[in-house]
This record gives sequence, structure tokens and C-alpha cells, in this order.
Amino acid sequence: MTDAEPRWLSDEDQHVWRQIIAVINMLPPRLERELQRTHGLSLHDYQILVQISEHPRQEVRLSDLAEATQQSKSRLSHQMTRMENAGLVARRNCPTDRRGAYAVLTEEGWEALRAAAPTHVESVREHLMDVMTPAQKQTVGEAFGAVAAKLRPAARAAVCPSTQEC
Repeated sequence: MTDAEPRWLSDEDQHVWRQIIAVINMLPPRLERELQRTHGLSLHDYQILVQISEHPRQEVRLSDLAEATQQSKSRLSHQMTRMENAGLVARRNCPTDRRGAYAVLTEEGWEALRAAAPTHVESVREHLMDVMTPAQKQTVGEAFGAVAAKLRPAARAAVCPSTQEC
């Protein structure tokens, strides 16, 4: 540790940072409330259903799902158990790797996703997309894309900290 002076945020940087934090703190709970109230799904439930639905045969390896949803294997396992109990997903053992497993979208999960998607999309439009101009959307997309690219390796290490395949 050095005694070097910290690189404080400028007033402009501080303003931007506080706006980002406000959106991070307010938007996901708003989207969650609307999904929960209308469809009984959490935002994580919805995200998992979307991820599985976008894979061939509507199944995805649990390690890949953990990475895609930025959840630890433990947290995803608990989430999967809740979703299995609700009939939305099933687990299937990997035929080539005894330690591996797949998350599989059930018919009930597919129906829940189809019913919830219009609500979620409208909510994202109302609270985010329709608030910005096309130029702002492009700027935000580029900026957050750069941040996500920088964070991805660290996020991947947090989800799968060992050198073994998760």
C-alpha cells in the first residue's frame, strides 16, 4: 500500500457515477415488482428462463447458465430448486460428464416465459428505452459494453473460481 494521493472523481464523474448507481438501485427492483405482481416470477427466474429458451433443445449446461446469469453455482442451484418445485425447469444429468448437469425448460416454463415476456419488454421500454433518444441509447450501449467487457473476466472468475470446469 502506498501513500499516493487517491485519484478522486471529478464533479462530472461523481455526477455520472451517482446517476449510474441510482439506475442500478432502482431499475431491477422495478422490473422485478412488475414481473412478480403480474406473473409471480422474479427477475432472476425470468432471466434464467430466457437463457434456457435461447439454447438448442431449450437446455443449457448449469455452469454456462451460472456464467450467463452472473450467479454463483450455489445461488443458481438454490434458484433452480425453487424453479423446479414450481415446474418451470428440470435438471438433466450430463451423459458424458457425471459431475455436469443441464437446466431444461419445461412446457410450464415455456408458457410462463411467453406470458411474462410482453410485460417485461413493456417495462424495459417504459422505464429505460423510451426515456432515451436514439443517440443516448447508442452511447449507453457502447459505454456499458466497454464496462461489461472489462468486468467479464473478473465476473467469470467469481462464478467459477477453480481451474476445473464448473
